[in-house]
Amino acid sequence: MRNDRLPVLVGVGEVRANRKRMVAEAREPLALILEALDLAGSPQLVAAADAIYTVRTASWAYDELSVDVAVAVGATPSHRDDSPIGGQWPIRLLDRAATRIASGESSAALIVGGEATASATALLKAGVDPVADLGWSTRPGGPTPIDGTDLGSRAMQTAGLLLPTRVYPLYENRLQADLGLTPAENADWSARLYADLSAVAATNPVAWNTSALSAEQVGTVTPKNRLVCEPYPLSMNALPFVDQAAAVIVTSLAAAEAAGVPADRIVHLHAAAGADDLPDVLARPKLGRSTPLADALTGAIDRAAVPTADLDFVDVYSCFPVVPKLAGLALGLPRETVLSITGGHSSFGGPLNSYSLHSLARAYARLRGTDKKGLVHANGGFLSYQHAVVLGGRPSGSEYGTGEVTTRADGLEVADARDLGGTDVVVETATVEYDRDGAPRQAFVVVRTEDGVRAAVATPRGDATAAAEWSLTARPTHVGQQALLTVNGGVPRLEVRDWASRT
Repeated sequence: MRNDRLPVLVGVGEVRANRKRMVAEAREPLALILEALDLAGSPQLVAAADAIYTVRTASWAYDELSVDVAVAVGATPSHRDDSPIGGQWPIRLLDRAATRIASGESSAALIVGGEATASATALLKAGVDPVADLGWSTRPGGPTPIDGTDLGSRAMQTAGLLLPTRVYPLYENRLQADLGLTPAENADWSARLYADLSAVAATNPVAWNTSALSAEQVGTVTPKNRLVCEPYPLSMNALPFVDQAAAVIVTSLAAAEAAGVPADRIVHLHAAAGADDLPDVLARPKLGRSTPLADALTGAIDRAAVPTADLDFVDVYSCFPVVPKLAGLALGLPRETVLSITGGHSSFGGPLNSYSLHSLARAYARLRGTDKKGLVHANGGFLSYQHAVVLGGRPSGSEYGTGEVTTRADGLEVADARDLGGTDVVVETATVEYDRDGAPRQAFVVVRTEDGVRAAVATPRGDATAAAEWSLTARPTHVGQQALLTVNGGVPRLEVRDWASRT
C-alpha cells in the first residue's frame, strides 16, 4: 500500500547577487530569500505552506523571519520555526519538516535562508545607511548580535578559543599527528581536497568564486593567500562575505501530486540523523576525531538502509579541511574522494548558517528523475552539531527514518590554566595565528595534566617569538610534548622540556 505521507522535495531556488559589491545593487537578505522562493516554482504550494522554517540570518537581523516570509508569499502557516545560529540547521530543519509531514501534521513546508554580507560590508565602507538610504527592514535591523554562548565555554573564551579559525586548526593538527603524517603531507592532502572543491564550484552557476584552482594555488602561502592559523592559508577558510540565498519546498507525496508536480521534479527524503557533541571543545575526550560527526553520517545511512558504496554523492560541510577529512575517514572513503557537489565554503561561498540549503539544491538537481541516491551533511559550531540526510530520486520502499538527536554526555574535567601553576602537562594539540603581514601573532595550546584535566594556554598576543616556538615549520608535531605550566602575575605560560628532542 502506498504511503501518501512520504516527504519529498518538489522545488528549490538559489540566488547569487551583487558579486561586484556595488552599492546600487545591494539588497537585504529577505529580498534574496523571496527571489529564491520565486525560482523554486510551485507558487500554489508556496502560498499553501502550512509550515515555514528559516535558517538564522547573520548579516541582517529579523525578529521573526518566518513571519516576514509568510506575509510576502501570502501563506498562513500554523507552524513556524526560526533557527538560532548554527550551520547544522538547514538539514536539522529539513528533518523536522519531513518528520511532521510523515506523521500527518503538515503537508507543505518552506525552508529558507540567506545572507547579504557582501552588500552589508560594501554599504558600511561606502558610508551608506541600509535603512535610511535603501529601506532595508527595521525588525529590528542591523547585523544579528552574537550571543556569548556562541563563542564557546568560559574556559575557551579565557584562552582565546572563541573563533572557528582558531579551533578547527587544533583538530587538524591533532589529526595529522594521529595519522602519522608530516606537516607537508597533511598540507598536500588539504590543498588537493580544496582544489577539487574549487573545480566543483567552477561548474556551479551560483558559486561566488568560479575559478578552478590547482593544489599549488590553494596550498602556497602568498601575500594574497596568507596564513590565518596553522596549517590553513586563507584559501582553506570559509568565505562569509557573500550575497547568497536558497529556498527548499518540501511536501507530502500526496500534496505534490495534487498540485500537479511531475514525477521527474520529485526527490524523496529517505532518512536523517543528528548528533551533538559537548559544547565545550576542551571537555571533549578526543581532539583528532568527531564521534558525533561519524554518528550522524552512519546513522542516516543505516536508517536509509543504503550502503555507502551505493551513494551517487556525499556532500560534506567544508568550512575547514578537517571536516571533510573526518567525514571521509568515518565513511571509509579514499582520500581522493571529492566530498561535495556544491563547491565548499571557500570557493562556492560560505553564507554562514545557510550553506547546506545550497547543498540540498544541488542534490535536488542531481537526483530528480533518476534512480540515484545521495547524502548531504551539515555541521555547526566548533564541530559541535551534526546532521545528515539521505535523499533519492525514487521512494525508499519504507517509511521516512529519523529519530532523536543524540547528545554526548561524557567529558573531561576542564580547568582554568591560571589555577594549574606548577603542574606538569602533556601537549595535546596547538596552532599559531598570524597577522596580516605574515608574522606569528599568538599560539594556542591545549594540554592535559597527569590526572586527565584539560586546559588551554595562549601565548601573549603580539609576542612573535613566543608564538613562533609553536610553529609547525619548526617541528613536525607538538603532540605528546611534555611541559611545565607556570603562572606569573596571573598569566599562564608553558615551559617546554627539551624542544630539540622533537625536531
